Amino acid sequence: MSKIQQIHRRDFIKLLGVASTGILLGCNVTSDKKDFIPQVAGVFNPNVFIHLEKNGNVTLIASRSEMGQGIRTSLASAIADELEADWKYISVKQATGDEKYGNQNTDGSRSVRTRLEPMRKMGAAAKMMLITAAAKKWKVTEAKCKAENHFVINTVTNDKIFYGDLVDEATKIPIPDDEKIQLKKVEDFNYIGKTLKSVDLKDFTHGTATYGIDVRIPNLKFAAIARCPVTFGTLKSVDKSDAKNTHGVEQVIELERIVPPIGQFFGALGGVAVIANNTWSAIQGKLNLNLKWNYGENQSFDTDKFKNKLTERVHQIGKVVPGSRGNVSNAFKNAEKIIEATYHVPFLVHAPMEVPNATAWFQEDKIDVWAPLQDPQTARAELAHFFDIPLKNITINVTFLGGGFGRKSKSDFVVEAVALSKKINNPVQVVWTREDDIKHSFYHACSSQYLKGAIGKNGQVLGWLQRVGFPSIVSSFKPMSEYASGLELNQGFTNNPYRLQNFRLENVKAESHLRIGWLRSVVHIHSGFGNNSFVDEMAFAAQKDPVEFHLDLIGKDRVVKGRSKFPYDSKRMKDVLKKTAKNANWGKKSSKNHGLGVAIHYSFYSYVATIVEVSVKNEKVKIENVWTTIDCGLALNRDNIKNQLEGAAIFGMSIALYGKISTKEGAVEQNNFFDYQMTRMKDAPKIHIEIMDKMHEPPTGVGEPGVPVIAPAICNAVFNATGKRVRSLPLIDEGLV
Repeated sequence: MSKIQQIHRRDFIKLLGVASTGILLGCNVTSDKKDFIPQVAGVFNPNVFIHLEKNGNVTLIASRSEMGQGIRTSLASAIADELEADWKYISVKQATGDEKYGNQNTDGSRSVRTRLEPMRKMGAAAKMMLITAAAKKWKVTEAKCKAENHFVINTVTNDKIFYGDLVDEATKIPIPDDEKIQLKKVEDFNYIGKTLKSVDLKDFTHGTATYGIDVRIPNLKFAAIARCPVTFGTLKSVDKSDAKNTHGVEQVIELERIVPPIGQFFGALGGVAVIANNTWSAIQGKLNLNLKWNYGENQSFDTDKFKNKLTERVHQIGKVVPGSRGNVSNAFKNAEKIIEATYHVPFLVHAPMEVPNATAWFQEDKIDVWAPLQDPQTARAELAHFFDIPLKNITINVTFLGGGFGRKSKSDFVVEAVALSKKINNPVQVVWTREDDIKHSFYHACSSQYLKGAIGKNGQVLGWLQRVGFPSIVSSFKPMSEYASGLELNQGFTNNPYRLQNFRLENVKAESHLRIGWLRSVVHIHSGFGNNSFVDEMAFAAQKDPVEFHLDLIGKDRVVKGRSKFPYDSKRMKDVLKKTAKNANWGKKSSKNHGLGVAIHYSFYSYVATIVEVSVKNEKVKIENVWTTIDCGLALNRDNIKNQLEGAAIFGMSIALYGKISTKEGAVEQNNFFDYQMTRMKDAPKIHIEIMDKMHEPPTGVGEPGVPVIAPAICNAVFNATGKRVRSLPLIDEGLV
């Protein structure tokens, strides 16, 4: 539930630095337990604000971070639709990090699914107030008035009043009770479900958008930090002389590692910081440091050896995971065929185009930060903890993000900037290099999976055994967390989309020697790859068409209710698969050395199916076409959804073809885009996107669900083109790229 409240003008000015006349509305939001942030007693904690001025301008205060997913435009369109606003009057201002706005963590593909209704209700409430104000002016009932395109219209006389001309009267109108707010019907939407131009398009195309790395404030210094090559290693000694002699360098400062308390925050790695009057000099000074390190216990970590260790473990009995059912042992005894396979995904890194960076100014009992952050509230709380500054005295200014993918929900780079600002008593900007970004990140975990399937006489699946091991994200918050958490295993393992009577999932031990974090689609990358690759292998063994085999496994139409308000509907899963097969002309005879591969996945409450066409020439793979269909419920902004799925296809291709982080003697081997490659424009395939028409269903996730299907669809297509199974990513290691 949500509640609309009027905001005192002085609070609005204090929060946003905007002083103007007009109606100010806020929305206090609570949601399910995963998305709920406890409210501070006695303090109003709004999610967003509407600011309607006398000139008709409407400002939406966006509580979620913009990193290319178009969330500012999407949420603005929801308010504008219910407000019956003219789109040309809509603008967006970014909220600072503050609990008043509800949960600001922009991850988990949940912004629209948790914020759409509150946004709509705010717009509807404002519209009701404007209608009441106009009715009072005309001395008629509200029933004789309607709102349309930034005007209130008298339906009897056809007189109309511009929204801006109603501001003074509307400010006197009480906020309507929550239960009296009526939302529009789907068929009456003006903006929701349509394709809208981004509210930030001009800034993006004219180079005037401010990203974190663009921030400049008076007297700003610039810092580059040398960190130990091995995770959690410490400084043994440093010779600063060559660095200090570098042109532009002003100081060289040692930074201790900042260790977070168990279960909270991210801390900072520590190292040696070079302070200069420009970024280039700071980076050059860092390169001129003569450093010796204590590498610590992670020095022995070797990813090749770890992969072998995980493989050994998944071939032995592991811990049975809740959700297992039936009797797989009997299923294997009664099987006509038994299929076994082991799959591997290496460590991955986010590598957003904009590297981590933060500008900070520590002033006695006050901290100001400007940074591209996905989770500004956690950063704010972390700074309050580490630097003993009252939360109310910490301001986090959220800039545009040049990509995030989960990396910028961690605030270690912000902690570094604040620590340095405190030491030098001056505002400072910390900028990571691409090498820093790749060598010192929070990595997506590697994984090994062993799958064993029992196939009956008619080709049906009698039993499914799956063992998986990967370092848990929990290890970044709680040392010695050597098994995956239930939340992680619920990402495509315990809740895979198939109807399996005999199903057993086991988890094996996997220690963490790197900082582990979430990356776009998180553990679904592992489950999507293993599940879809194995289903394709079973379909081949059963001599069945893979699409039909998937449909048989999904089973009869059923709705499975869980703890969330989004039950799993098997018919919706089948529908996206059928639609994709039709769009890709599945079943057609492929050209020589061409092949099609299919994959499906259910993640973030959305249903996705993808078919990929590859060609293979001289044993090298080229992605020719990608067909993806999504059922994400109500499609708020169709252009944004299309963009997200196109981006997911390219992101998934990069993982499948090139993505791999490896270590030797504890240190990450990769450096930059030459050895941690991305899909280049010349290699981009034709991407075909279909969005199912489900406007009467609640909205679900979009940003991540398109990723898990890409790698397995590519690998299945390679098999159909060549007869070769790819069970270990990336393809470049298999000599196929």
